[in-house]
Amino acid sequence: MFSQELPIYTALLLLVLPLYYLYSKASCKSKNPAVLPTNWPILRMFPSFVANFHKMNDYFTLVLARSGHNFRVHGPPGTGMRFFVTCDPANIRHIFTTNYTNFPKGAEFAAIFDIMSGGIFTIDGEPACRQRTKIKSVLSNPQLVARIEGWSRDKVENNLLLLFTHMARTSTSFNMQELMSRLMFDLAAMPLFGVDPGLLSLDMPPMEAAVAMDTVMEVAYFRVVVPASCWKLMRRLNIGPERKLKAAHKVLRGFVMEMMERRKIDTSSVGNGKQHEGVDIMSSFLDDPYYTDDDMFNALTISYMIAARDTVGTALTWIFYNLSQNPNIVSIIRNELSPIASCKVAAHPDAMVIFEPDETKSLVYLRAVLYETLRLYPPAPLERKMVVTNDILPSGHEVHAGDTILISLHSMGRMEGIWGKDCLNYNPDRWLSEDGNKLRYVPSHKFLAFNSGPRMCLGKDIAVMQMKTVIASTLWNFDVELMKGQCIEPKSSCILEMKNGLIVKLKKREMLH
Repeated sequence: MFSQELPIYTALLLLVLPLYYLYSKASCKSKNPAVLPTNWPILRMFPSFVANFHKMNDYFTLVLARSGHNFRVHGPPGTGMRFFVTCDPANIRHIFTTNYTNFPKGAEFAAIFDIMSGGIFTIDGEPACRQRTKIKSVLSNPQLVARIEGWSRDKVENNLLLLFTHMARTSTSFNMQELMSRLMFDLAAMPLFGVDPGLLSLDMPPMEAAVAMDTVMEVAYFRVVVPASCWKLMRRLNIGPERKLKAAHKVLRGFVMEMMERRKIDTSSVGNGKQHEGVDIMSSFLDDPYYTDDDMFNALTISYMIAARDTVGTALTWIFYNLSQNPNIVSIIRNELSPIASCKVAAHPDAMVIFEPDETKSLVYLRAVLYETLRLYPPAPLERKMVVTNDILPSGHEVHAGDTILISLHSMGRMEGIWGKDCLNYNPDRWLSEDGNKLRYVPSHKFLAFNSGPRMCLGKDIAVMQMKTVIASTLWNFDVELMKGQCIEPKSSCILEMKNGLIVKLKKREMLH
């Protein structure tokens, strides 16, 4: 069968490869609008997808706004490209909650993220329930939660703020996105392995594993857009992005082995591992015979690392980007922090102010700032589902068995029909009650940053705690200045990282005693 269809896949390959490299090098100096889908003979809408590869989120937003929050995409015959793209909250509730068993991740999703195949993000049904139950039990362990909070607080005080102080004292501009990536890489590995990789330090050590994670998400994005047989042919030939991905897989597997070796050394040095019992996540999985397979173990650990590092690190970068342009919002955050900080400043006038996780837990406006950033800049801007059996969505559209459904979180946050005429404005007040003392209820099928239904994010509270700790401690101690002349645009990736990073300068705030 594969050999019979080889000519069409070869033709697609010849089309995709040059365009992929062209757009991967594209500069944001180009302000060309997204190209709307045209139904070409034979190739159907595939050329429009490729032409908008480097700005797919904006492309989806434009088309969804013009088509009533839903549209279909078909590729060349024989490629299996049958996409239904949506950002309709009613459809999302149906897909994620009401009839979620009919919309699994599917085998193709697991193939796209093959380095994580068998991990929580790529499985469905009973295996997913089993793994979620296990992870939920682990992450609800009070001892582990306390350690994660302690690690987060100490990492901010002893590493991040020290680095920021050095940058401010030397008036050095730096890439905030890289620092957030380093911070969250360490904070993801520490609860997982009980070991600190030490990426966030003044000497800025190499971060091969973090770069490899970026590669996984960039190539996965490519795999989502092109026909499966096209990227599988590239993998078979070891060319293009597939060659780069193969090298990244090797780096990540090596990283897991290195961390486990370091864990063994640390464990033996504290006396038969008693100090590690119940403290790192791996302790719970190593005792479970279900996870003894090497591939399963790699999938589990890499899935956790990518989820914990990418989502929070990316969100923090966009938060700093937005706050650096909204000094009035920064002032409101500082006013909310002031009652907590005043006691600390009085006791230690010349010391950095660090905010404990339990001190920021009840801060309503700070949480509204986080949610408003996640609304406009969701770290995972696209969700992918498969259709098991024919179904009719609440919008009236019929989807067929074997169809792929793409849910655009990025577009949903930018739809006037969902968020109002000011949907493109950065306005944390939209999340507050009239008196400003409480958060307004927004259903998860309208705000999908933490997923919805049975697959709701298990690490939501930890992620919010970490973001609050970083933002509060940074904004109280420093002014963040965005360097002018930058090109701010997303990477072509499954994660909404900035293509060129975020270059900023810091200035130490002068406190009035």
